[in-house]
Amino acid sequence: MTGAPADPADSIRVLVVEDDPVAADAHVMYVGRVPGFTAVGKAHTGAEARRLLDRTPVDLLLLDLHLPDVHGLQFARSLRAAGHHADVIAVTSARDLTVVREGVSLGVVQYVLKPFTFATLRDRLVRYAEFRGAAGEASGQDEVDRALAALRAPSPAALPKGLSGPTLERVTGALREAEEGLTAAGVAVAVGISRITARRYLEHLVEAGRAGRSPLYGQVGRPELVYRWVRTR
Repeated sequence: MTGAPADPADSIRVLVVEDDPVAADAHVMYVGRVPGFTAVGKAHTGAEARRLLDRTPVDLLLLDLHLPDVHGLQFARSLRAAGHHADVIAVTSARDLTVVREGVSLGVVQYVLKPFTFATLRDRLVRYAEFRGAAGEASGQDEVDRALAALRAPSPAALPKGLSGPTLERVTGALREAEEGLTAAGVAVAVGISRITARRYLEHLVEAGRAGRSPLYGQVGRPELVYRWVRTR
């Protein structure tokens, strides 16, 4: 079990709980690559994780459900009983929806199925950060729905013909990271697709309410459109 150098005080502190040492190191590295998140440590068993939690502030657990000494959901239940309120992103190869339902009541805000890529985890972490950052009083049902929707990944089944989930994830990631927004040409370069294809994905995000667009003036000819991610905070 190891710690990590402290990042800015407003970062989200993550504890990686994973029995496979190689996977644990990879997950710590992944967390460290996402702005706004800090891996404060890693543990390979529930007992190790519990000891670290008792002395280190943690906001979020990246929790493997199949630990050598305890099932992840049993571990999460014991934390709640002990007064620990960290949220949980469950990491598992299991696809049992009964486990998914049980986890909701224990503070499991996301599930990530093994094996997963950095892009997949980054998307879940950024969505969690947006959900966590929502504060104040909602103006209405739409705002509540948007806050909850931040936790949900785009559904591949809802994509228009010709669009793919993995490419949408990459376009979404590029747009999230660009605080000043991106043009279709900028997204095309960032993701490695054509400008026309990039615009199709961007327009889909606009129609889904996840992105906005505005004209970029100050250039000769027809103004280009700039797309920006719609943040819930």
